[in-house]
Amino acid sequence: MGLVATSGAPDVARLAEAVAVLTGWGLVPVLGRHIVDRHPRAVYLAGTDADRASDLQEAWCDDSLQAVFVVRGGYGAVRLLDLLDPAALRYARPKLLIGSSDVTAVHEYWAEKLGLATWFTPMIATAAFLDDASARKSLHEALFVPFHGRVLGRSDAVTLVPGTVTGRLTGGNLSLLSMTIGARGRPESSTVGRIGMLEDVGEPVYKIDALLHSLLRSGWFDGLAGLALGSWTDCGGSGEVRALVDELLVPLGVPLVWELGFGHGLAALSVPLGVTATLHADSTPRLELCSR
Repeated sequence: MGLVATSGAPDVARLAEAVAVLTGWGLVPVLGRHIVDRHPRAVYLAGTDADRASDLQEAWCDDSLQAVFVVRGGYGAVRLLDLLDPAALRYARPKLLIGSSDVTAVHEYWAEKLGLATWFTPMIATAAFLDDASARKSLHEALFVPFHGRVLGRSDAVTLVPGTVTGRLTGGNLSLLSMTIGARGRPESSTVGRIGMLEDVGEPVYKIDALLHSLLRSGWFDGLAGLALGSWTDCGGSGEVRALVDELLVPLGVPLVWELGFGHGLAALSVPLGVTATLHADSTPRLELCSR
């Protein structure tokens, strides 16, 4: 299992804990060469862009590895995208790509350039994984239990717009989706017929408002079959975000579920992106992962 840092640098002690957890699961972690580096200017980056991109590409192209874990988020993944070689990535044997938050930019790249599904999960070198037994259990299941037929959700999820729809899962972190909209060189992408997944952390409500409007005006929501929302940790009061969702997203009229259990909240679920699922927006909101 390759471990890399595409964004911020992991805490060394927390990284060691993550390695111990994976080893306890019977896995063999292999650290990227630059995983604990620091950028010469920007303390929020784990080494230079070129080195972080190199670690990611080398891990993906190493056919002895079964998966690539991005160990933490922060900021910086979007800086790597133009430094990757899609032809080399496509030539490598496909494997699991695991991470969330800022890694949304990499998930999008993998979907568009490689046509592969990926896993949106808590970051293994952070408290969201290491200090949360439920989150660890969900990621363990993602790695060792076939996803076909599994049902994901949580007891406090709420249906805002009822309905049942089936489509491929797409999305991730709202801030990153907004950041990559309109990037030159991106293929014409469409969310038509798909189920959107959105969550965020640490953004004030006015910023969530602006980010949603960015996606609305770009056409990201056009043709979506349904929407599943995750956690909005440290994004102001949950009532404020909920009111914003009622104002901006409920009028879209597609099946819509509030707080399905993925993102940066407690007991965060590991969710595959790019696979087909059925969103049940009813009295027991849930996401059923399909066999095809």
